[in-house]
Amino acid sequence: MSTIHWTEAHTVRSARWHSENAAPPPRRITVADDRIKADTAYRLACEGTALLWRGDFRNARQLLRAMSRRIDRKPLPSGNNAQETFCLHRRARSDRARVLGRLVALLDDTHALGLRRAPDVRQACTEAYGPPHEPMAVSLKELLGVIGAHQWRLKGVEIPFIGARVHPHYGVFSPVRGEYIDLVAHAPLRRTHRTAFDLGTGTGVLAAVLAHRGVDRITATDISPRALACARDNVRQLGLAARIDVTGPCLFPEGRADLIVCNPPWIPARPTSALEHGVYDPDSTMLHGFLNGLAAHLQPGGEGWLVLSDLAEHLGLRPRDQLPTLIETAGLRVVGKIDTRPRHPRATDTGDVFHAARAAEITSLWRLTSK
Repeated sequence: MSTIHWTEAHTVRSARWHSENAAPPPRRITVADDRIKADTAYRLACEGTALLWRGDFRNARQLLRAMSRRIDRKPLPSGNNAQETFCLHRRARSDRARVLGRLVALLDDTHALGLRRAPDVRQACTEAYGPPHEPMAVSLKELLGVIGAHQWRLKGVEIPFIGARVHPHYGVFSPVRGEYIDLVAHAPLRRTHRTAFDLGTGTGVLAAVLAHRGVDRITATDISPRALACARDNVRQLGLAARIDVTGPCLFPEGRADLIVCNPPWIPARPTSALEHGVYDPDSTMLHGFLNGLAAHLQPGGEGWLVLSDLAEHLGLRPRDQLPTLIETAGLRVVGKIDTRPRHPRATDTGDVFHAARAAEITSLWRLTSK
């Protein structure tokens, strides 16, 4: 466990440091409160000094927004092509997160936040971090994300096809992009497809969709313990525990299935946070694992459904001919392909630095079988 140390009221104090993004513990820490100016806070954070907040909670949120505005005054970097712009943009986002992450809050040994006008964050922190044991320092930006995730977990996300809500946990990708759900909900399903694997299940939403389509037995897997816990909760709440078995951590479970569905992260780049694992797949590791293992896990006459956006191709991060080559190399053939356009707000945001790529993006369901 990493530990941070600081001096407060002439006393050296310490606390365990926690960062979901694996940010290193700050070496320099100063105590700050409502009297600090935004310019001063921003300068100290840029210089590498963390500010341990002891003032009002709402003022801390305002300070964080003021620091964000100062970062956003800098123009976004632009490269000579989409790939270079993407890499520069990711680096700028990483620098932004590093600076904002230096505004720090202290949770006590019950996960309570002892600041004026602070909400009760104990349940939200327990859901994200596990049971409390000792005081813990976290960035305020991360803590706000934990609070927001708790609200999403309570509210849930309406999935029209199953007529129910799915409740994402902290660190599990929320099924707010409905196009991939609709593809799985309406792709041709053979009557002989009685068993299915849902690989990288996340919240368990696609497993639930398959159950509502009449698949008798579904095994849902994930490599993330948080996703496995989330999927189990959702399966139980949806009344599908008798038909959906959530297992892992793994990609493929043992055995074979009539239908194997996988919606891997669509951007071949390194994630920088827990939530980004649902979007970024370094070196397309999960995509390769799915394609290379598919034939060995399909029943005779079975199908694999690969649901994947082509945004990486538009950003120059994956050659256009790479996916068909990977499919061919894995001993698979394409028996059908269904395309849809994204409906999320960023697809129509002309101010987005990647608007051209997002406007051209297509999400496809590739129907694959063994040769």
